[in-house]
Amino acid sequence: MAQQEREEQRGTEHVRVAVIGSGFGGLGAAVRLRREGVTDFVVLERADSVGGTWRDNSYPGCACDVPSHLYSFSFAPHSQWPRTFSGQEHIRAYLEHVTDVFRLRPHLRFGAEVTLMTWDAERLRWDIETTSGRYTADLVVSATGPLSDPKVPDVPGLDSFPGKVFHSARWDHGYDLRGKRVAMVGTGASAIQIVPAIQPDVSRLTLFQRTPPWVMPRVDRRITGAERALHRALPVTGRMRRGLLWGIRELQVQAFTKHPDELGFVEQLAKRNMARAIKDPALRARLTPDYRIGCKRILLSSTYYPALARPNVDVVAAGLAEVRGSTVVAADGTEAEVDAIIFGTGFHVTDMPIAQRVVGVGGRTLAEAWSGGMEALRGASAAGFPNWMTVIGPNTGLGNSSMILMIESQLNYLADYVRQLDVLGGRVALDARPSAVHAWNRRVQRRMERTVWNTGGCTSWYLDANGRNTTVWPGTTTEFRRATRSVDLAEYEVLRPAAATAAPSDEKREVSA
Repeated sequence: MAQQEREEQRGTEHVRVAVIGSGFGGLGAAVRLRREGVTDFVVLERADSVGGTWRDNSYPGCACDVPSHLYSFSFAPHSQWPRTFSGQEHIRAYLEHVTDVFRLRPHLRFGAEVTLMTWDAERLRWDIETTSGRYTADLVVSATGPLSDPKVPDVPGLDSFPGKVFHSARWDHGYDLRGKRVAMVGTGASAIQIVPAIQPDVSRLTLFQRTPPWVMPRVDRRITGAERALHRALPVTGRMRRGLLWGIRELQVQAFTKHPDELGFVEQLAKRNMARAIKDPALRARLTPDYRIGCKRILLSSTYYPALARPNVDVVAAGLAEVRGSTVVAADGTEAEVDAIIFGTGFHVTDMPIAQRVVGVGGRTLAEAWSGGMEALRGASAAGFPNWMTVIGPNTGLGNSSMILMIESQLNYLADYVRQLDVLGGRVALDARPSAVHAWNRRVQRRMERTVWNTGGCTSWYLDANGRNTTVWPGTTTEFRRATRSVDLAEYEVLRPAAATAAPSDEKREVSA
């Protein structure tokens, strides 16, 4: 206690749990901690408000491609979604609502970007340095999310471009695109929403497409007042709606994970969707993927193809290779004069910058531990990083359903982790055994071999630099929930102060996924 008081006098705040990030993962963790009776925690957020990716991504047309009633916490159902697929502003408002309803604001620390997080093996806790102060914590929950740090390619000449340049996740709302010549780089989930939103306003839009996506219609509509009133009066109807949406997606998983050949029928539907809007055979050829549908995330839009068919849009079937003054040059030599360049080029998913700032046992960073590929026990715990857990960790992503389902499963695991620490009592830490982590990862990777993400013939952001899929979960959300229902202490080394400096043993244990 005397040590803690001395640290507080020096400006270091000690908490039982430090949560990093205030998106769905971080706010969900905060709610779950309170439900477990843990109130001694902080949520460290580098921005000035909650929301995570739904705060950062505010580009025109930004919306979710998961149905609204499935894209919310089960413990905080929302009966008043205005549309079947909600826009960014509605999802962000929902997260602000969750923050208020569960009284999380006293725990929030805005402007507190983590610059370094170091494991103290002697005192069995984490020393955390942020841009607004220092903290120590017995347990860290990293909920920074894989879609938090934009990736901008290193394009020769970009630094000398005289016009405006920004990433879709850092949209410059002060720059007026009306009447401008714009280059859109990338054809992912953000780009297919941005293109139809800005196409009517710009004088010329040049789309740099390295790989065409498979696009299906987004059956979006306004949710009627009668529907909202029904869900408000009879909450069970909202739960039934959510359950139906969930069940349909659970049934789809088999085609993605075990029978990719069955997706051929879906490809035909996607081609018909394209043909309805794209009448030019040459443009259709450029927009038709040469890989199995589902290998990359299937995108939903009913406005993307019609926008590409407009006379002020050019589709270049190559990536951006060079910038010469105000001229952008594609890999195939195509040139265009532009006033602005917008990058819809994704995020640092398999090489998250936060990993360079987490220093575990023996001074090894998480980035070094993951240099051969990310892996974590049950998507949560990395060997050599005691009492550190990640939400939306390695191989927890989904290609066809709501990530909120996976987040809630990991919150179950977090809750039991806290309970296990309480049962063990005293100053204690749990460090995932390397053998347990490797066994879990081997099982996951074996299951991944037959999935469409590995066999579909594409190169996607699901794959790391070594060509390994360290992003997606190769099963149903039900399977993952079972796998993360509770903590198995046999998969962890129990650390006490006297033995805290010892590296985790590598005894052989078989772990089931």
